[in-house]
Amino acid sequence: MTYSGAWDETTLDRILLKASGLRDIGKRMDFLSGHFLSVPYKESTLIGSFHVPEEFVINLEGVDCFTFIDYIEAMRMSASVNEFREQLKKVRYQSGKVSYENRNHFFTDWAAFNSGFVQDVTAQIGNQRAVPVKKALNKKEDGALFLEGIQARERALHYIPSESVDKGVVDALETGDYIGIYSKIQGLDVSHVGIFIQRRDETHLRHASSVKEHRKVVDQDFMEYLEGKPGIIVLRPK
Repeated sequence: MTYSGAWDETTLDRILLKASGLRDIGKRMDFLSGHFLSVPYKESTLIGSFHVPEEFVINLEGVDCFTFIDYIEAMRMSASVNEFREQLKKVRYQSGKVSYENRNHFFTDWAAFNSGFVQDVTAQIGNQRAVPVKKALNKKEDGALFLEGIQARERALHYIPSESVDKGVVDALETGDYIGIYSKIQGLDVSHVGIFIQRRDETHLRHASSVKEHRKVVDQDFMEYLEGKPGIIVLRPK
C-alpha cells in the first residue's frame, strides 16, 4: 500500500472523525470533498494492469476524476484512517478483493457490484426524460477491448440528456450525488465523474478537472458544465 498526501494520518483521522458526526450524508459529503478543493489533478496513480500485479494505493497528493470520488465514497463511511483503508478496498474492488480483475473500472460498476453503498437513481430522477440504453462496457466498436484482461460487461443503463436537465431534475438531485457524464462512445458508460453540490440557489459539480486552466479539484457551475455534454447518470450514496 502506498500512502501519501498533504495530510498526515493524525490530521486525516481528525477530519474523518468530525465527518462521521455529520448525520446528513450531503453535509458529510460536502465537508469531506471540500478538503480536496485545489488538490492537483493527476492521472494513473493506481498501480496494476493485466501485466502488472495490482497494489492497493492511497495517494492523496493528486487525484483524477474517479480516484477523487473513490476516496470520498470510502471516507464518508469511515471514522478513522484504519476504517478508511478497509472501506476503500470494498469501494474500489468487488468483494473487497484487491486485484486488477476485481477493480471497479467503470462508474456504473459501483451500482452493479457495490449496491450496498450506492444506488442508480437516474431513471427515478429523470422520470419520462431518462433514456434507456444497453452497453457492452469495455468493448470497442471494432470488438477490441479498452482494458486488456477485463471481460466486456453487458449492462442496461439510463441517462438523462443534458437538454432535459431542467429545474425539476436539478431539484431532485441531492448534495453528495455522484454525477457521471454519459458517453456516447461504444463500450464506455461515462467520460467523467464528479459530485453534485448545492448551496442555497447555487449548484456545482465538484470534480477533478483535467482541463489546462484547472488541473485540480474545482467547483464549476453545474448547468454551465453540462452545456454541450450528452447527459448524466446519477448514483446516490445510501
